Amino acid sequence: MGLVYSTDGGRTCPRCRKALAHCTCARPSAVPAGDGNVRVSRESKGRGGKTVTLVRGLPLDPLALAALGKQLRSACGTGGTVKDGVLELQGDHAERVTEWLRAAGFAVKRAGR
Repeated sequence: MGLVYSTDGGRTCPRCRKALAHCTCARPSAVPAGDGNVRVSRESKGRGGKTVTLVRGLPLDPLALAALGKQLRSACGTGGTVKDGVLELQGDHAERVTEWLRAAGFAVKRAGR
């Protein structure tokens, strides 16, 4: 017979019987599946003529992506954000971002012009 009731660990997962904070069976994979290449492009359509540099395909979880975004923003001296797994940097910094990501060990491709 298993454990019937306990308030020690708080709520538990019904599958593995571990505390929800330590359960790994119900968590979906946070790392997006891709081809392993990071794509760097620039875009200005739909942005009022302002140019932004987009970084797609980074195989990182949301917290690591936000931390990498902060490092890239400070390296480029610009603002930016992370939206739906895509890192957006204000301005045309595609060359600088490509070199920085290659130095960090990512396989980078330049997309678009």
